[in-house]
Amino acid sequence: MIYKATYSQVVMPDHINNLNTLFGGQMISWMDLAASKVSFRFLKDTEAQGAVTRAIDEVEFKEPVFAGEWVTMNATIISVGDSSIKIEVKAFAEGVASQNRLVCSSIITMVSVIEKNTGNFVKFDHNKSIDS
Repeated sequence: MIYKATYSQVVMPDHINNLNTLFGGQMISWMDLAASKVSFRFLKDTEAQGAVTRAIDEVEFKEPVFAGEWVTMNATIISVGDSSIKIEVKAFAEGVASQNRLVCSSIITMVSVIEKNTGNFVKFDHNKSIDS
């Protein structure tokens, strides 16, 4: 089964850096939310209580993004382990005066978790596959 999710955000003035473009850390935060959303969908019907970010790899900023543009993150699960979920996230931006374009990409690894009686969250084997 293919697991996908989309998350969109408009770039506001408080998201802009001193070069008048989208702050890179903000872009990564939005991409992490997209990864969280697709992880949530994948973990439905399991006992997992969610997933946390384990790693953010291969981040590539391809083009600047400006205030007023819409950024849409497309997240797709590309592989899974016992508790891990590896997600490719591609961010596209578009504005009134610009075409839809790929502006950033990354690979994000999430880990499924469950809460123990102590209140601590620990890794949880989700026992799911994307090859169904």
